[in-house]
Amino acid sequence: MRAVLLRAPGAPGELELGRAPAPSLVPDSLEIEIKAFALNRADLLQRRGAYPPPAGAPDILGLECAGVVRALGAGVTGVEIGSPVMALLAGGGYAERTVVPAEHVLPIPPGLSFVQAAAIPEAFLTASEACFTLGALGAGQVVLLHAAASGVGSAALQLAKLAGARVIACAGSAEKLEFVRQLGADVVLNHKLEDFAAVVREHTAGRGADVILDFIGGSYAERHQTCLAEAGRWVVIGLLGGARANLDLGAVLRRRWQLLGLVMRSRSPGDKAQIVQRFRERFWPELASGRLQPCIDRVYPWTAVREAHERMERNENIGKIVLEVV
Repeated sequence: MRAVLLRAPGAPGELELGRAPAPSLVPDSLEIEIKAFALNRADLLQRRGAYPPPAGAPDILGLECAGVVRALGAGVTGVEIGSPVMALLAGGGYAERTVVPAEHVLPIPPGLSFVQAAAIPEAFLTASEACFTLGALGAGQVVLLHAAASGVGSAALQLAKLAGARVIACAGSAEKLEFVRQLGADVVLNHKLEDFAAVVREHTAGRGADVILDFIGGSYAERHQTCLAEAGRWVVIGLLGGARANLDLGAVLRRRWQLLGLVMRSRSPGDKAQIVQRFRERFWPELASGRLQPCIDRVYPWTAVREAHERMERNENIGKIVLEVV
């Protein structure tokens, strides 16, 4: 089969379209003929050699895809060959075909294209877990959302507003601020020009945010400790600002904070099946009704994968970058 191959760890120029062995169908799995896949920052890390795939996962990049069911493994029920589906992957999305556990697959809602569907699994499932399973975000509560114009950020913003929360959204340009404002953010701020912690305190009468969705890590940690409400939940999703931080454990005790880490790729198959099921029960109908929408930045043919990686590396994308298999 054709696939995007990584010649050696490094820059986007190391990616090239080539041929790879087709995956083998195993029990309780299904084979998908991939029509489109989306980029994630984890792909950039893997390309650089900083994020190897978990044991048993394909070396081919790609954590989410959309396509058509091509074959069913033994024991798979409830899905038919030819059905349009989207899937959460541990790897292998940058290819013509992939094999994935059937429990990691969602049907594509009517009216959504393969391009739109490819932008959903990793972004919306991560956002849902961060906001609700870990963050326990509820109506009337305040969430501080970094990288609000990213794929996961734009999904989290929509989910939080749907749940009745107030969103303080950070982004780094006027265009991105307008984008998150249009998505429904209650307060928007440019993290390059404003102190997000001061803005949070101002807009919560000094109480702080109930939930922080943190894509940055170390470089923001001290400020997060000045704007997290009592009994607040600080959910670490990424480490763009480093992995080391000073933490005041006395404040953790006194203010009953929870510091929570979220990773998706290395979770067990059973964990991922539960994540998919939780999302399907609570939010799949909202996708089907159009109340939730994947936000697409640009669509490229997969022959332009280097250009797509370069765009994300420059942090220019607003929403998801999607590639079509052509």
